[in-house]
Amino acid sequence: MFVLLTSRPGQFHTEPTAGMTAVEAYDYVFYGKRTARFVIAELAADTKVRVMEESPPGIVNLVSTKFLDKYATLEAARFALRELASFGSMDIALVPAPLAMAGAPDY
Repeated sequence: MFVLLTSRPGQFHTEPTAGMTAVEAYDYVFYGKRTARFVIAELAADTKVRVMEESPPGIVNLVSTKFLDKYATLEAARFALRELASFGSMDIALVPAPLAMAGAPDY
């Protein structure tokens, strides 16, 4: 199973936890400005995702993956991401991005 994790620079970032492996990352570019990063992560079992606010006080939440949409294959997750990143003729792009080291945001 695969899930999509979302981070928004300056607002919050998500980190995979035990039982999840980040596979691919993409920057969401809206009219030339990077506004989000999506990570496709593989789930070994239901677990929790760490969501960390980037502004003080830096609250950390653990969110169960049972609340996330799940995709049977990597290709299905990519397809869902492409669907999220398209809307009519708007200037939106998904740009492959490096995976962050040790869960730290890399944007």
